[in-house]
Amino acid sequence: MPTDIHFIINPSAGTEEPVADLIREAFLESPASFDISITTSPEHLQRAIAAIKGTTQLVAVYGGDGTVMEAAKALHNSITPLFILPGGTANVMAKEIGMPATTAEALVLLASGDFEIKAVDMGIINGCPFLIRVNIGILADMITETSPETKERFGQWAYGLTAFREMPKQGTTFQVNVDGENSALTAVGLTVTNAGNIGVKGMSFLPGISVSDGWLDLVSLDESSILKLLQVSGSILLQKESPLLHHQKLQHIKITSSTPIDFLCDDQPQRASELNISIAPASLHIAYPKNNADETN
Repeated sequence: MPTDIHFIINPSAGTEEPVADLIREAFLESPASFDISITTSPEHLQRAIAAIKGTTQLVAVYGGDGTVMEAAKALHNSITPLFILPGGTANVMAKEIGMPATTAEALVLLASGDFEIKAVDMGIINGCPFLIRVNIGILADMITETSPETKERFGQWAYGLTAFREMPKQGTTFQVNVDGENSALTAVGLTVTNAGNIGVKGMSFLPGISVSDGWLDLVSLDESSILKLLQVSGSILLQKESPLLHHQKLQHIKITSSTPIDFLCDDQPQRASELNISIAPASLHIAYPKNNADETN
């Protein structure tokens, strides 16, 4: 149980709640000391963590996936562990590791010490660490083209609605080198993912994707239609492998195309002429609820 905790709060996260008051209430009878910082931007969060990592026993971050991803980047290759307080809409990483669904429950877990620190993987894309995944094609469009109003109304299912609306008629051909093997890959969408969860508790892209297995996973969809997307959705709901989704585990992949590639890296839109993506095994220390840590060992 850490006795020195630094909380970082993103007040613009998707959930409105009195986080500082919840922290003080949860630690009212705890011997642990803590500090609270408010982050105002990704750059501010990076600076705040740079100033405290290695000097505090644990960094607890409240916010959505964007906040968690930035914190993970700042703690990459650090001995200082990360504790996630879910404060967003999707909370993908919190669900990936089995954290409680609410901030109050997560704080009870933290104050009780009923968690374990475990090393998990990160990815590296063009020299920059990422936590969850890189999306290209329809798997990126379904996120960037979903309006805040649709997301507010339908939650995570809004992305699926956008996918149906934005279906491309044909795929893009990429030149890929996977662990030294060259090939051409034509797809309407692909992801190079470190984590399996898709923002719904217990649901992964495909079975067997783990944030702590020392591998990245390439998942691609070669063509789209309403029927095919319904079939893929059914496979995800049933947590079964789908013949429509091509799945390959890898350590490194290089992706090029005849035109610059638009992609999302941990939900941040970017563009590059070439993507070099590698696994960074066990490069982030993160707090798991004890029962989930035991299940993933």
